[in-house]
Amino acid sequence: MTDSISPRGSIVSPTCVVQLDYIADPAPPPSGPWTRFVILSDTHAETFPVPDGDVLLHCGDLTRRGTAAELRRTMEWLCELPHPVKIVIAGNRDFSLDRDWYDRCWRQGGNHDTVSPWEPAEPLLELLSGPEATCSNIKYLQDEVHTFKVRPDGREWSVYGSPLTPSYKGRLRAFSYEKADGIAAVAKFPQVDILMTHGPPLNVLDRTAKGAMAGCPSLANRVSALRPRLHAFGHIHEARGAHIHSWATGVAPQAQSDSESIAAEGPQTIFVNAANWPEGPKKARVGKNYQVGGQGVRPVIVDLLE
Repeated sequence: MTDSISPRGSIVSPTCVVQLDYIADPAPPPSGPWTRFVILSDTHAETFPVPDGDVLLHCGDLTRRGTAAELRRTMEWLCELPHPVKIVIAGNRDFSLDRDWYDRCWRQGGNHDTVSPWEPAEPLLELLSGPEATCSNIKYLQDEVHTFKVRPDGREWSVYGSPLTPSYKGRLRAFSYEKADGIAAVAKFPQVDILMTHGPPLNVLDRTAKGAMAGCPSLANRVSALRPRLHAFGHIHEARGAHIHSWATGVAPQAQSDSESIAAEGPQTIFVNAANWPEGPKKARVGKNYQVGGQGVRPVIVDLLE
């Protein structure tokens, strides 16, 4: 890997360059057949500048409370961004998009005579997959595969997106499952180039501010079997970062901070926790001037060699 494709503040391997932080604009992509991915997560209805790139990935928590107003604000922002391909999944805070959650946790909670702060999923899904979203290059994935090219003569990329996360302390959020059901929940994840989930796998960029590893063990096992080129997620705000794992090591990936660049050849997975909501040490480091998507929590840039 030459210095010409190793921008300051990046981690690199022979087939990828990851930029986590940059003062203003990120370094340009390497010359040649590379695809630039710009990764967001946990924006919670906030908006901020987003660097240009070939593909925008949003890994869920589009909203903070799951309301229609928040979702509309986020989708208006995403529709205006210029990326040729934009792929979006939901997260555990996007209550209105999970019809099962709505029926189970609101209506079955005895709230038949009160007005729900959330709207049913069906009309809101139009914001994500209707004509305006489609014309704005947005593809919403909910446990499904999508393939795309960014150039007619370029590589065809495959991506699978899932909003599922394990429940926490018995609290069922949107798109959540009990940890005992984790194996069944992730068994349907197929072999793809890019895996998008809202939550992290166990032991990879999943440490909470209290020191707990909040990732899903079943997801960790599934990712070890699938070995995608890129696994993008968020959910654990304070664990934002990136790690390049070489499968040639023969051990399961474990990382709680940004990895060093590696020169190893062979199969690799780039793990990215792209949470844009400041929390934990990153928020404390910036102090009172923290901004969602700002210093320390900017969109993560991943350049992949085709």
